[in-house]
Amino acid sequence: MSSTTQVFRPLHPDDPSAMAGYRLAARLGAGGMGRVYLSHTQGGRPVAIKVVRPELAEDPEFRRRFRREVEAARRVRGAYTAELIDADADGTPPWLATLYVPGPALSEAVSRGGPLPVPAVLWLMAGVAEALQVIHAAGVVHRDLKPSNVLLAADGPRVIDFGISLASGVTASTALGATIGTPQYMAPEQAEAGEVTPATDVFALGQTAAYAALGEPLYGTGPGVSVLFRIVHSAPDLSRLPEELRPIIARCLAADPEERATPAEIVAWCRRHLPGDADDGPAVWREFAGPEVCVPAPVPNPTAQHTFPLVWRPPLEPEPQSRLPRGRRRTALIAAAAVTAGALLVTGLVWAGKATAGLRGAEASESKQHTAPAPAPASASASAPKSTSTGPAAGAPAPGPSTPAASTPAPSGPPAPVPYAGLELEEDNSIAIKEPVRRADRTGDLRLTCDHSLCDLTSDTSVITLLDAKASGTLDTCRKDLEHADERKVAMSLAAAGSQFCVKHPSGDIALFVLQLKQITPLTDGPHWVTGDLTIWRAS
Repeated sequence: MSSTTQVFRPLHPDDPSAMAGYRLAARLGAGGMGRVYLSHTQGGRPVAIKVVRPELAEDPEFRRRFRREVEAARRVRGAYTAELIDADADGTPPWLATLYVPGPALSEAVSRGGPLPVPAVLWLMAGVAEALQVIHAAGVVHRDLKPSNVLLAADGPRVIDFGISLASGVTASTALGATIGTPQYMAPEQAEAGEVTPATDVFALGQTAAYAALGEPLYGTGPGVSVLFRIVHSAPDLSRLPEELRPIIARCLAADPEERATPAEIVAWCRRHLPGDADDGPAVWREFAGPEVCVPAPVPNPTAQHTFPLVWRPPLEPEPQSRLPRGRRRTALIAAAAVTAGALLVTGLVWAGKATAGLRGAEASESKQHTAPAPAPASASASAPKSTSTGPAAGAPAPGPSTPAASTPAPSGPPAPVPYAGLELEEDNSIAIKEPVRRADRTGDLRLTCDHSLCDLTSDTSVITLLDAKASGTLDTCRKDLEHADERKVAMSLAAAGSQFCVKHPSGDIALFVLQLKQITPLTDGPHWVTGDLTIWRAS
């Protein structure tokens, strides 16, 4: 499976919400073997879940290869690899989980920022060579090492998808048959469908390093057959490479596998030729990796946690299902069913208790008043008497010290929060505080306004503030934060998953927007978007 680029996209309507107990938070990408999703372990550590395509899953031969390669990959443990932590080759569909690496692929970084400087290439080669040492020691040959399978984390490179290419059956046709790999990064013996050994990965490392230094494949582009012909029948042109890199890359690209450098030799050579303090290596490429990736928070269990306070309110205006993105409707329905089941259980227990205790008459009336589902609305008349459905006479409370007088005012209480989950805000739509909340145009109160990779949450009508990270998103907190505020714009660069924005509408409504996902790609013109949950307190 190809590498995932560091792009968090909402789940599609046909995506699962969970896989083997892992709740899926976002879609990362897709490759030849299937789709890749972001999830988290029980302890909250991000993982990449790779789910096999249905047509491959139905192939018994694929399952056999996949099972063999997964078992081999389980043995790989190294500082420069994305460790395989879980898998089920016999699942429906088969899947595997690796530790998530918060950094772009080498191919993406070079495409965005151009060739890497010599020190960065040396650190890249040393890190990938160390990863190959671990992979080969586990009895695994990568077979498909290339720039998109090398991720640039803040502390060094990570090699991914080791050994899995054999299971996926990704092939490149040649004049001499068919073999596994990507043409621009294959060794001559691999191109000729010959024996694949650890030296094959070393050749691919040399080509990957050359790509990092040149910004393009060393053997050029074009039809796969043409590229493979050049690899098999011509020596590489190293004259375009920086002089400092030519000796070690030449050793990697020797036509005879026996003459190629070993991964251990590559590590030692690169360390000797690195300038300055070797411990400062990762800093040389951080500018190419871009800003630190903000990983979305784990998806909560809908039956155990709630984004909004669980406050009952009469379903006078049911929330249209169309307000929710299609990818989240299943989660919303599960949460609603759980809440309804809980309410029925509590109601059953209350009435069972009444029957057991033999409550009658006024005691039943009193019990019902204490378990009333919601306070009277603030707009209700303060002098309106409470009514009961039980008692000696309908409409007339029974006498006694426990019965409130008819003139007792009904409690007003704070306004009930009205939640709107999973709102997506892009550069061509908006969110309104008044109904309808989701707007397909820019006429709403909250908009995402971007200039290249700099985006702001803006409004022409409402005041916006960004709560402190430790603040609780409540009505009282927003009231205090908005009391002396007058800003109508907040930079999204200050926000991450879980950030909370307070909004005050001229009508008096107060809203809380909780950021869930943010896709604002550095150094590009888009697409940029965010998703979040909105809570509105009407007439606050």
